[in-house]
Amino acid sequence: MSTATPARASARDRLLAAADELFYEEGIHTVGIDRVIEKAGVAKASLYSTFGSKDELIRAYLNGRHQRRSERLTRRLAAYGNPRDRLLGVFDIQGDLFAEPGFHGCAFVNATAESAPGSAAEQATLEYRGWMRNLFTDLARDAGAPDPAALATQLMLLYDGANIAARIDRNPAAAADARAVAATLLDAATAP
Repeated sequence: MSTATPARASARDRLLAAADELFYEEGIHTVGIDRVIEKAGVAKASLYSTFGSKDELIRAYLNGRHQRRSERLTRRLAAYGNPRDRLLGVFDIQGDLFAEPGFHGCAFVNATAESAPGSAAEQATLEYRGWMRNLFTDLARDAGAPDPAALATQLMLLYDGANIAARIDRNPAAAADARAVAATLLDAATAP
């Protein structure tokens, strides 16, 4: 039997884990730095030496969400057999997120709603949304849409609307509904 104990996570990782949980569940401005520090079990100086400010911790939190979401989408979409199914698969994957315990809506929408224009939260959200828009554009192009950017804009509206409906209306079926509308849009866009 091994007597070695697993290495304790770095202060940075513990701060990000605490921020991820608290910011997502309660809001980026509701949760103060002292709560994040307490949950992470680090000294206040660790937060400031690692991130410099709460705004930069918020940016790192959202960037982590972006990274995990993009990795999850990329990995899961690779399993779909054709371009049409890959595009519609985005909504299947979104539905899985809605069904997860502790779903509190889109972290990016939530953070941006609490933040001032030009804030770190808004900047991180714009980067994430740019990535999503590019994903939808690429998927629409692969699926044969003659104007993939226009279809991507429509799909982003559906994706956003499903997020809002799942959160506010507590409707986990919103992604399936959005998928059905996306299929109609895709069929119309690619019709001969």
